[in-house]
This record gives sequence, C-alpha cells and structure tokens, in this order.
Amino acid sequence: EMIHTMSLVHDDLPAMDDDSLRRGVPTNHVVYGEDIAILSGDALLSEAFQHCAAHTPKSVPAERVVEVIRRLGESVGPVGLAGGQVMDLQCEGKEGVTLDQLRWIHAHKTAALLQVSVAAGALLAGATPKDVEALDTYALDVGLAFQVADDILDVTASTEDLGKTAGKDKEVEKTTYPKLLGLEESKVEAKRLVDEAMKALGPYGDKAAPLLGIADY
Repeated sequence: EMIHTMSLVHDDLPAMDDDSLRRGVPTNHVVYGEDIAILSGDALLSEAFQHCAAHTPKSVPAERVVEVIRRLGESVGPVGLAGGQVMDLQCEGKEGVTLDQLRWIHAHKTAALLQVSVAAGALLAGATPKDVEALDTYALDVGLAFQVADDILDVTASTEDLGKTAGKDKEVEKTTYPKLLGLEESKVEAKRLVDEAMKALGPYGDKAAPLLGIADY
C-alpha cells in the first residue's frame, strides 16, 4: 500500500533519475516495476553496511571499521546523496539557480560517494587525518569533474554512446553546467577540477598513480 501511494505521488513530482535505459539495457523499474526497484535499492543500501561489518579483516581495529561505516551513512544521508538529490529535484525547471547551488548538489549527490570510496581504504589502513583530508579534496574534485563531464556528454553524445537517453537534462529542465556556463566553459571547468584533484595528491608521487589514472579517465 505504501509503495502504491508513493507511485501515485511520484506522478506529480519531477523525475528522479528515472531513465528507461542504463548502460544500454532497460532499467529495473521498467523491467520489474517501481515497487521492486525501490525495494532493491533499500536492500542493496542495507547490504553495504552489512558487508563492511562482516567482511573487513579482523586485523583492522574496530574503531576504524566504525568510522568507515559512519562515513558511509553520512555519504547517503541528508548531508550526502539524499540531500543532494532533493535539492536537484527542487531545482528542476526553476529559474535563477546559481553555480554555487549546482556545486552543492553535485558535491552531495555525486562527489560524496566518491569521497567515502576513496577515504575508506585510507581509514582502514590507518591513514593520518592530513592524508584523509588530501584524499577528500581529490575525491571532491573528481566527483565534481565527473558530473561536469556527464552534463557535457548529455548535450554532445548519442543515446547509443551514453547507454542512457541523451538530451534528458534539457527535456526535464535540469540545471546543468552547460546551462549555466556554456559548453566550452564547462570543459574548462572540468579540466580545472581534474588539475586541482591531481595537485592534492602531489606529495605522494608515483604511489598515487591509480588515483591519478581515475582522474585522467
């Protein structure tokens, strides 16, 4: 009954990443229905916490595991993915959205997930707060750069190349970097963010090669 009510309410709200295609195949809510798609998301989110608790080697001190689980929860909560997604929905079709607001959306909706992914390994390995801070800066910049690139590709790439529907951002009147900055300035911003991300890892030299490779990609 709750799922049915949510589906009815959903019809009057902006679409939340409900593309019918992902990676070139029909998405879960298309194949199995919205109810199963929502419940699958709940199950997978819960599994993430269970996996961290159950499968981290016993040699890692418990307080480190707890800190990773805390950060994981924060990254998907009201000051993470959920909060960023709510702001994203509120800004659809809205005039006057600023670049700072757009950055806030992407820092929480997208970059927060990269930040916790990058920081988790460092925390489990016993990294210093200074190390974690540098990695957080790197991951925030890469997360924002990823979103700028995603916005650019929505304008410039085909549905076949993207694996999802091209031009969807404009169709739903989503606030994007090309909309606020223009296409060429968006490319400049993506490059700036990648350069800043790499600079944050400068002190680590060749040891940072895998993370630098991700930034390049």
